Amino acid sequence: MYGGKSPQELLSGSFSKTWLHDKWAPLVGGAFGFLGACYVNYGTGRPAFSGIQKHIAAMLAVGAAATMVDKWRNAYFAEKDATLRHYIELHPEDFPTPERKKYADVLEYWQPIR
Repeated sequence: MYGGKSPQELLSGSFSKTWLHDKWAPLVGGAFGFLGACYVNYGTGRPAFSGIQKHIAAMLAVGAAATMVDKWRNAYFAEKDATLRHYIELHPEDFPTPERKKYADVLEYWQPIR
């Protein structure tokens, strides 16, 4: 069901990143930081945008933290993929290339009951 690709080809890492890939974590982190500062102001009975310096500081801090977590996550998955790729290279007999199947071979006959 993998389009006839071998497991080694699936883990080759040959995918293209979108233009939003490296901007997503800081944008979402900054938005959560800003909204978190608004929520704190709401919880303490202040106007939502009072103390705008806290909003800016929260945006920068949470955006930087989100960027660091994203970089850690990418490094973790790169190491995990490298480990899997190495294991597949050492044991190719455990990972045969799956045969391609048509939907007609997989799905069973269905007759509606009315």
